[in-house]
Amino acid sequence: MKTIGLLGGMSWESTLGYYRAINEGVRQKLGGLHSAQIAMVSVDFAPIEQLQHADDWTGTAEILGDAARGVEAAGADFLLICTNTMHRVAPQIEAAIRIPVLHIADATAEVLLADGVGTVGLLGTAFTMEQAFYRGRLAERYGLEVLVPHTADRDLVHRVIYEELCQGRVEPGSKAEYLRIVASLAARGAEAVILGCTEIGMLIGQRDTEVRLLDTTLIHAQKAVELATA
Repeated sequence: MKTIGLLGGMSWESTLGYYRAINEGVRQKLGGLHSAQIAMVSVDFAPIEQLQHADDWTGTAEILGDAARGVEAAGADFLLICTNTMHRVAPQIEAAIRIPVLHIADATAEVLLADGVGTVGLLGTAFTMEQAFYRGRLAERYGLEVLVPHTADRDLVHRVIYEELCQGRVEPGSKAEYLRIVASLAARGAEAVILGCTEIGMLIGQRDTEVRLLDTTLIHAQKAVELATA
């Protein structure tokens, strides 16, 4: 079995989900007392969040590049960046290490293409919804049409992530608003909606809506299991 590298802590709430999903996946595939071989560095999210909102992506890349080298030194065979937003600096992290990075957007796109989805909605932080590093990758590499919420709804989605989900709060009112936004994306033509922030699965899941949802945490974790046990 290969050793899975995790760069976590952004936030630790979703990193917990990664750890559980990866170990459950290995147990399901290999049976018995098998669990995943994992090397993880979990960073302090507060200074990274401050740099994000100050538009200092170079500063975030320096922190995460150092952390990724620590994961590599611990024996990881490949790396997962356990957050959609910080794939904004995936190229810099890739340049800092010798092991490959399993990109969360690539893993998600593979599922979409396998299911014949061509138009998809995207929820996430404002950075993920608005900047090209994620939407552009889906469109340019995989030919997907990506729809995002309108401005006021993007602001709401972003606020709930940072002020509630990253702090472990799950509010019924926010759940209702997210489901409204999912429905609006479907009404605009989205055949599925990507939960493009690793915390969103804490708030809504497939049981809550008939619209197809793709939980990127679970997809990313499952792909890691496949690579580790191949």
